[in-house]
Amino acid sequence: MSIQTVKYRKKELELKSLLEITQAINENKPASVLLDIFKFTCLVHLNIKSILLYMVQEERYDKMISHGLKNRVPEHIPFGNIHYSKETGELKLEVGKEYSFAELESYLPVYHKEKLLAVLFLKKKSEEEELDLDFTQALANILVVALENKKFAKKQLEQERLKREVEIASNVQRMLLPSILPNTPRLAAKVTYVPHSTVGGDYYDLIQKSEDEVFFCIADVSGKGMPAALLMSNFQAALRTLLRSTSDLKMVVEQLNYTIFENTKGERFITFFLGYYNYKSRELVYVNAGHNPPVLCWEGENRTELLGAGTTILGAFEVLPFIEVGKREFLKGFTIHLYTDGLTESINVQEEEYGDQRFHQFIKSKNCMAPKRFHDMFFQEMGDFSKGAEQRDDITLLTIRFQ
Repeated sequence: MSIQTVKYRKKELELKSLLEITQAINENKPASVLLDIFKFTCLVHLNIKSILLYMVQEERYDKMISHGLKNRVPEHIPFGNIHYSKETGELKLEVGKEYSFAELESYLPVYHKEKLLAVLFLKKKSEEEELDLDFTQALANILVVALENKKFAKKQLEQERLKREVEIASNVQRMLLPSILPNTPRLAAKVTYVPHSTVGGDYYDLIQKSEDEVFFCIADVSGKGMPAALLMSNFQAALRTLLRSTSDLKMVVEQLNYTIFENTKGERFITFFLGYYNYKSRELVYVNAGHNPPVLCWEGENRTELLGAGTTILGAFEVLPFIEVGKREFLKGFTIHLYTDGLTESINVQEEEYGDQRFHQFIKSKNCMAPKRFHDMFFQEMGDFSKGAEQRDDITLLTIRFQ
């Protein structure tokens, strides 16, 4: 066979190899199929006896192809343990002494811009026949870029799926929160809710059980995003079911704690405040489960106090270690401000927190004010304080005025 014929056959095999792998890419074959085609091409159509391919995966290089090796090589190589110099063409590997790459004769780096995506190690089949490194490099580039594109497309699909899930969770959460709060001379309420992300972990509610009975609450779930939103939706459903059948706050809180613990096995918790006011008896009853103490404003006496009596956070213990039901009697005209820690922990550009003291001082200076006007004035002050600083948590303020 003439040299010309050998060269022609070699080019024919290379073109066939190129066609096979590009066709597989165009047909969107799985990554495992593309890797098998590449390995088969190198071993059958090219002068290659041993082959080893490492590809970047997040913060490391993973072994994707290994064939014909006698020595041990690592399954993974940390991102910073492979160094290649474009100037000198020198490759340095930092691996354990139990591993050896000595039997492999050639290496081909695969780059995208300035990022080293992969390294291909090779050993020739025949010493007499040359290895076409340029073609092998081109084939490796095609394979690695195709696999990177598949990873990117998969990430995009995953992001789209998560985005849709978050939108659904956000819509469900919006449906759980009361769309309209009462605004009458007898009972007026105003809420300002600013979620940190699309799906928040704060919850508030106001339930008028009868003409003379009002339940109101605020809660904050540990964590963020979908898990927090799902736990909060379960919590809201359990709370509303319990309040339909009883006004015993101690029993309600104990049952809620058990439900959360059963669902999360102590891995997540909820801070919670639940209040109940009866217009006929003029009595306020409440339980604070590890939440920021709401501020009660006595309008007739022009004084404020914090409502802290209760128990610990819900969901941390299977059985609550203690529980105290707070009670205030002979209430006629009063306002309660309920809030989550995102409000008082808001920061300014100097990393200074707004703080409880500043908030309580503002309430004292604006006692006996209509809830809407109070919110307008307070969030104007909050905006002036935190101007330019990034919001770090959900912010909720619920103000209720009983007359």
